[in-house]
Amino acid sequence: MISLIRVCVTIIPATLWYGARILLEARRGQRADRALLDDLPRRWARLLLRAARVKVVLENAEVIDPERPQIVVANHSSWFDVLALTSGVPGPYRFVAKQELASVPVFGAAWQACGHIAIDRHDRRSAIASLAVARKRLEEDRPTVILFPEGTRSDDGELRPFKKGAFVLAIEAGVEVVPVGIVGSYDVMRKGSWLIRPGTVTVRFGTPIPAEGRALDGRDVLAAESRDAVQMLLGPPHRDP
Repeated sequence: MISLIRVCVTIIPATLWYGARILLEARRGQRADRALLDDLPRRWARLLLRAARVKVVLENAEVIDPERPQIVVANHSSWFDVLALTSGVPGPYRFVAKQELASVPVFGAAWQACGHIAIDRHDRRSAIASLAVARKRLEEDRPTVILFPEGTRSDDGELRPFKKGAFVLAIEAGVEVVPVGIVGSYDVMRKGSWLIRPGTVTVRFGTPIPAEGRALDGRDVLAAESRDAVQMLLGPPHRDP
């Protein structure tokens, strides 16, 4: 409960402060400092992690190459997955995440101003358009694009089936997929619960999986390979203590 109170006290002023700075910087248009727009959300995420007394440990993060585009696919069981990745992924990065985030006051506008991409999970045509935007970002900005291919947070911490969008994007853009296993976030904060427990979140980066040269009809194979890799990084299925 103490961690929840600390986060509640921190999140509103932190979001207003960093959100305002992002929006002011983004108003400069072509003259905006792209590195600053990547760094300000990192500072915001690290502040919230400290307030929650959550430590993030990165393993094998050197597989992320800030000089070339890649696609990260990670498991998703907690809001702290987003904070852990925001705080830890090296170099430029863009999330592809649910449309609802764009409607959050201040946060949503700042999030989009940073170049992150909203996707409507319930509208296939809109989702395809969002993936086309992500492909354009990969080609022009060359960031690490981060997706949660389960589509939503897991109810019990166990890995769910992967949707195919991330792997269509990887094949079309010809970039490698980096599997990521996030361990410990489910124990910090679970879906449907407001309880925040102090702890450690470990972000394990796996060996990149090449997508260049694959035919589009190989997306299911690429999705299966990536899911198997994420499961290996996670270890045995979660069990409640």
